[in-house]
Amino acid sequence: MEDPPPSMPAEDEPTPGSSGPRRFPCAQCGAKLEFAAGTDGLVCPYCGRENVIGGAENAGISPHEELDLQSTLSRMEAAAPSYATESVKCQACAASIARPPNLESFACPYCGSNIVTTAESTRLIKPRGVLPFKVTRDAATLAFRGWLKSLWFAPSALKRHAAIDAAINGLYLPYWTYDCRTETPYSGQRGDYYYVTVPYTTVVNGKTVARTRQERRTRWSSASGRVRNAFDDLLVIASTSLPPEVAERLQPWDLADLKPYDDAFLAGFVAERYQVDLAAGFTVAQGLMRPQIEMTIRADIGGDEQRIADYRPAYFDMKFKHLLLPVWISAFRYLNKVYRFYVNARTGEVTGERPYSYWKIAGAVVGGLLIVGGIVAVIVAVRGS
Repeated sequence: MEDPPPSMPAEDEPTPGSSGPRRFPCAQCGAKLEFAAGTDGLVCPYCGRENVIGGAENAGISPHEELDLQSTLSRMEAAAPSYATESVKCQACAASIARPPNLESFACPYCGSNIVTTAESTRLIKPRGVLPFKVTRDAATLAFRGWLKSLWFAPSALKRHAAIDAAINGLYLPYWTYDCRTETPYSGQRGDYYYVTVPYTTVVNGKTVARTRQERRTRWSSASGRVRNAFDDLLVIASTSLPPEVAERLQPWDLADLKPYDDAFLAGFVAERYQVDLAAGFTVAQGLMRPQIEMTIRADIGGDEQRIADYRPAYFDMKFKHLLLPVWISAFRYLNKVYRFYVNARTGEVTGERPYSYWKIAGAVVGGLLIVGGIVAVIVAVRGS
């Protein structure tokens, strides 16, 4: 094992929500530490000592404790002091990244473009909780290989010739979670089914015959009322760099295992600054609440069908948390085209861009049409007999 230089200082690490960098030296030999995925500490690459994260500064802090949203928004609107941070923005994809220490330029983890570290100072809400990396880089690579094999309508040569085009980078994504109660007055209509007897004529053995049948009708009546809902940990991604559909496919996240935020969890990784602020995130959360509110209104109206004419939720006891959640991000090349992929660094779930075989898709469509045609031919033959 290589011996570290005597008293080797650890490099500074960026701190979301702090005014300056922190150092993470090994308590035994003083070497630079990096967070080891799948552990609860920083493992020294030289002497092997595990340095446990979480000191007196985190005593009594719960990552599940929510902060009051309304008062926080009021403080922000009144330009109250917040935590000073330094971040850099990728000019190619607009990602906002924590400035890595001692680097004048580095590759953007999203698009691979070179970023010159002209930092800008911002004031942001400090993360309350973090999910540390659990899936290792090697395990993420294996998960990516398994994902390739599972893809439907992929080119046959994809599994043999797809090559990872860049390093797999660890990235912490910013998220908000929101809790609140809602009270919603509504107006609409209730539909109740009833049946009427309707006469009709048909031809039987060449003769016109009078018959009757039951037809369903709907009787509508006015409805109004007030419903209540409670929402807990509605998750909203605070990044605009990740496509929303990709972020959704990375779920679920094991939020029950959140750790109190500590700078040490970021050692060796990159953290993205939130680009969706607290108020804009709550607007997204309101959209996530609407389907549940509408479902509750329909249940309250009752009947067989419901029409909702108008409803206007009021929001109470609003709380929030700012979280950092981990992903591995990289790209693979196939036929000279680059495709990005992402790995949930807690569950190993993989999603991303992928190529399609249009020949396989066309074959599946033709096969489906042949099956439908065969079924229709059988039905015609049976009726003809």
